[in-house]
Amino acid sequence: GVIDQVLVERGDLVKKDQVVAKLDMRLERLGLELARLRAKGRTDILSGKAQLDFRKREVSRIGELHKNNMASSRDYDTAEIEQRLAQLSLEKAELEHQIAQVEHSRAKALLDRYQIRSPVDGVVVEVTMFPGEYAYEQAAVMTIAEIDPLNVEVFVPVDRYGTIAVDMTAQVRPREPVGGNYRARVSIVDRVFDAASGTFGVRLELPNPDYALPAGLRCRVQFQGAAASGERQPADADLNLSVGTAQ
Repeated sequence: GVIDQVLVERGDLVKKDQVVAKLDMRLERLGLELARLRAKGRTDILSGKAQLDFRKREVSRIGELHKNNMASSRDYDTAEIEQRLAQLSLEKAELEHQIAQVEHSRAKALLDRYQIRSPVDGVVVEVTMFPGEYAYEQAAVMTIAEIDPLNVEVFVPVDRYGTIAVDMTAQVRPREPVGGNYRARVSIVDRVFDAASGTFGVRLELPNPDYALPAGLRCRVQFQGAAASGERQPADADLNLSVGTAQ
């Protein structure tokens, strides 16, 4: 659909499921209102109940007359059939009312799809579409970076393979002007080497709950508690981010 509103800008912090943009949904609002009125209406049900009550009394009255030979069997059978038809008419009205309620729920769900929500907690990196532009499934409306936790991507010499394992801890030291010393946990150790550079990849997760660390920094990593003994040399790393694309 056509974008009606973009509610955030580059650099804004957003929460998961927060509405960040809206599509033009005037027709969908009218459809929702129509479905709401249909779901709210109970006239057919009330009419059916009144008709059924009347037919029940009619059957009772003609039944008494039939017992006293004052009404024919044909009249009594006709009254019973009309009562049954009134019962079916009421059941049909109740079913249509249930269908109207389901259609109302469907219209609400459809309207909600015209609101674009953030898939993650994070920061808006880039807004790529604006009001008046046509959005479709393959078009990214904006890019939202999830920077808690940060992913620390490390390239380690192959001679260190086997000394680093998942769940090990490491000290991460971002370069200036950020600086500092932070603890991270190994989450992935690659099992395929890069033959050209003689390295293998390691990913660490670095908690960043207050967004104090920006993403994209160069840093140094000192692994703690490696499996092999000896001096542990720090490795170069990149402080990267996880990116969610709002579509």
